Amino acid sequence: MLRLFRSKIYLAIALMITVLIIGVMGYRYISDYDWLDALYMTIITVTTVGFMEVKPLDAESKIFTVMLIISSVIIFSFALSVISEYILSRNSLQLLKKKKVRNQINSLSNHVVVCGFGRNGMQAAERLKAYNRPFIVIERDREVIEKHENEVLFIEGDANEDSVLIEAGVERASYLIAALPDDAENLFVVLSARQLNKNLFIISRASKVTSQKKLHLGGADKVIMPDKIGGDHMASLVVIPDLITFMDKLSMEGEHTTNLEEVAIEDFSDQVECNSLRDLDLRRKTGCTIIGYIEPDGNYIINPEADLPLKPKSKVIVLGRPEQIRKLNEMFHIQA
Repeated sequence: MLRLFRSKIYLAIALMITVLIIGVMGYRYISDYDWLDALYMTIITVTTVGFMEVKPLDAESKIFTVMLIISSVIIFSFALSVISEYILSRNSLQLLKKKKVRNQINSLSNHVVVCGFGRNGMQAAERLKAYNRPFIVIERDREVIEKHENEVLFIEGDANEDSVLIEAGVERASYLIAALPDDAENLFVVLSARQLNKNLFIISRASKVTSQKKLHLGGADKVIMPDKIGGDHMASLVVIPDLITFMDKLSMEGEHTTNLEEVAIEDFSDQVECNSLRDLDLRRKTGCTIIGYIEPDGNYIINPEADLPLKPKSKVIVLGRPEQIRKLNEMFHIQA
């Protein structure tokens, strides 16, 4: 719709310029005015200000002036209506878009709130989309929002403000990612979010080592230092390049596919009797391999034994190709 209005505006501008050119040329060659007088006569005619003519008009000049006035009134009225309609329609579309976003946000629960859509926030959003996890991004840069608003659900505002966090549904959210570029801003976000939702799992970005402890004290559950991870990653590419490349491909093969999945034991026990990993028999049923086990207390066991007894509220980490992961999710009705 906005494209249609823009094309009308371009047409109106072209018509107004055409009228001005015709007016100047007409007065120049019909009334024998010089160029400045011709421009002056054209302007006072099309704007109908009522100033005196430079010199008396002959019959041909009067007819030309009448035609110029009629055409300019029609064209300028058309331009004014198009511009007014465009402004009103743009405001209406913005209101409808904000209402739609508000309704989408109100319908969400157990979602992820991402604060900041810079380099780290954008990477987090891409990974969440790959895992089909609902999320909302809080961003204050209007240009960034307009560039990505068709792909991501945005809240425009400052993540340091409680009202903005509440608007993003932080009280109903399960996770919050503080990905702002400044550590102090991330600390304010963590403090505010923890106050609004005691059960929220908060992950914060940090640039300085000295900020880690403060962010943990402020309420962050995990603090990530992208610069440190990036340096370690680059050094590892020198020491063990093939292994690191392989590990990179494990977490995400394509935009909407993954090779790793974390599954709660309850997702299996509700459908099959499973006292140990051997009872699950995932390798034969789905092709996936269990490479890790997370105990209820958070202890990690790498490459667990097949006879390992399964405990309630524990999880398994499975490895497989994207089609095998999809088969696993479909077989046990797991929400990806």
